[in-house]
Amino acid sequence: MTLPFKFTICLVKSMPRDYPPAPESICVLRLSAIGDCCHTLPVVRTLQAAFPQTPVTWVIGKTEFKLLEGADGIEFITFDKNAGWGGLNSLRKQMAARHYPVLLHMNASIRANLASAVIPAQRRIGFDRKRARDFQWAFSNERIAEQNPARRHVLDGLFQFAEHLGVMERTMRWDIPVTPADTQFATEIVEGSGPVCVISPCSSQRARNYRNWNVDNFVALAESLQNKYAAQVILTGAPTEIEKHYGDAILARTQGVTNLIGATTLKQLFAVISAADLVICPDSGPAHMATAAGTRVVGLYSSSNPERTGPYNDSEFTVNKYAEAVQKEFGKTVREVRFGQRVRNPQAMDLITVADVMNKVAIALENN
Repeated sequence: MTLPFKFTICLVKSMPRDYPPAPESICVLRLSAIGDCCHTLPVVRTLQAAFPQTPVTWVIGKTEFKLLEGADGIEFITFDKNAGWGGLNSLRKQMAARHYPVLLHMNASIRANLASAVIPAQRRIGFDRKRARDFQWAFSNERIAEQNPARRHVLDGLFQFAEHLGVMERTMRWDIPVTPADTQFATEIVEGSGPVCVISPCSSQRARNYRNWNVDNFVALAESLQNKYAAQVILTGAPTEIEKHYGDAILARTQGVTNLIGATTLKQLFAVISAADLVICPDSGPAHMATAAGTRVVGLYSSSNPERTGPYNDSEFTVNKYAEAVQKEFGKTVREVRFGQRVRNPQAMDLITVADVMNKVAIALENN
């Protein structure tokens, strides 16, 4: 099977561009996670399209850099989130001789706030007060507008930083580079007939994570994909204990499934996702990597709201039991709870059935 890299085409209107004056340089601060950094990339590309002569520096987490390394025209500075004060001091030294007219503080967290404090910048643009978690408002001197409507996707919220600089036209370009070796790795994995279905079963390394479907369902799903579509089923994930447990348990009860959990780099994983016909996963980084690759995603959402964190281009293929989970957990409708409210109940994902997922798979494969 040939490797079909399916990057999203830029959306450019056929009208004259009227951009505001370009800043001399821009620093973007977005450390994590994988999904949010995938959301950030088209915002950076939008700024570069508007200000082609403006250098862009992106302060990013070490893990996330492994995926985005080599992205054209971006200077990356890595920040080791696990190094404590040593990581912060290292960033301070790298920034000591710099000064940015604009800092886009796109990551509201304690670590990111402290990192922002050692980045010399004139305009320090953060979230509005409602979204400026962990006192981010104290580390910025400008704020983006409150989101209107308030209930919008995380990616739309990040685009508000470009809009704050007067850039309204979006360039929806995800161009995560991979090496020829990564491409060859993926090509060899997906060789064969039948649709390639990647299952990334876990959303986190934490065993107690309410976004993870159970092993029995994944076993039944893998068998259904093989029986109905003669699909090549590939498991992916990080080398964590919970993910390795899922992989071993699924493999022990199925036949013909390829287990890549803990066996790929992030670049190799992206190449495999790019080569796939479909990705099936809960609310997790691979859902957004698939969006970046142009691969269809069947998202499994019950404990979190896909309107906020779902696969950006594939809402029609998302299994969405969030409203039912909210009703059971809180006795309220989705509109009556805080946007982004999570349902932290281990039974929430049980609302999703294998039949629900297979119905979405059928629609996704027919539209592929």
